[in-house]
Amino acid sequence: MRPYNPVFLILVFLVSCGKQKETLKSNNFKKLEVITHVLDSTMSIRALEIVNNNNVFFLTSNGNGGSVFYSEYDKATKVLYPIPMAHDSVKNNFRSFAATNKNGFGLSIGNPARLYKIKNDEKVIVYQENHPKVFYDSMEFWNDSEGIAIGDSTDGCLSIIITRDGGNTWNKISCNDLPKGTENEGAFAASDTNIAIVGDNTWVATTSGRIYYSSNKGNSWVVFDTPIIKDKDTEGIYSINFYDALNGFGIGGDYTNPDNNASNKIRTQDGGKTWQLVAQNLNPGYRSCVQYIPNKKGKELVAVGFKGIDYSNDSGNTWRHLSDEGFYTIRFLNDSVAYAAGAGRVSKLIFKE
Repeated sequence: MRPYNPVFLILVFLVSCGKQKETLKSNNFKKLEVITHVLDSTMSIRALEIVNNNNVFFLTSNGNGGSVFYSEYDKATKVLYPIPMAHDSVKNNFRSFAATNKNGFGLSIGNPARLYKIKNDEKVIVYQENHPKVFYDSMEFWNDSEGIAIGDSTDGCLSIIITRDGGNTWNKISCNDLPKGTENEGAFAASDTNIAIVGDNTWVATTSGRIYYSSNKGNSWVVFDTPIIKDKDTEGIYSINFYDALNGFGIGGDYTNPDNNASNKIRTQDGGKTWQLVAQNLNPGYRSCVQYIPNKKGKELVAVGFKGIDYSNDSGNTWRHLSDEGFYTIRFLNDSVAYAAGAGRVSKLIFKE
């Protein structure tokens, strides 16, 4: 689903995840330090992935194609190797990126939709779809072999493609094997966080305020309704995240009315079967991305959007506005450091008590 910014860029962070020691301590973040690593007003950055190695990689897409860049922590960005992303005179526009331990994968949104496998300085198209309504929104991997990408409805059901061979081949699930879609159901390609994965469990959030759920890595699906606001085309769930197999959170609203804080935050404690509105008529309003802070028992979350950054330490019941700094998407490195991206920049965020 086309959000509000016509400039397209894919960003990938490959940094160390390292296992963090589980702790019962709850933070009370009150301050935020923002360190900008990349600043370019021509960029709009909507997809982040934290994988491994102490490096930052990002793949730009523009009218002339794109290039892969490399940066180390707190050091100046430099070109590692260029990969032209234009192909056959088609200007690919990207909103989704995922990575395994072997390859990166970039998926373009429009017609034709093209999924590229990227390794070192080479790229190859591993999936292409031609359809006047094709529009892919998000992509994730369960493991190094199995991955999923989702997009707007084309023939009466949500578009879902899956790989079982490490991304070499992708197959689209038939509408006969999916729940019936609502009219024009899709997803918002705003932060590459429409898909949440915990083990074999997969949740997909849609513009219709519905949650598609699979317990078996996409082999079968059911769908659940939520009470999130969804009466207009610009309303619905923009982002979803799960802390574990039971506890999840969704956020969205209406980007054309970003201060409206009614019915835009939802929480589940039973694996997505039922959802409840939380922080009703309380800030934040519209946000494009929500993430649980690692190793905090599902109590602490951060939400970002072009209107700022907000933090909760009580599972989303109440929120503290930390900054007016605008971003589209965020990923956590550990329980106090994250990377965020948005209009024209990539920044390191340090959360402080």
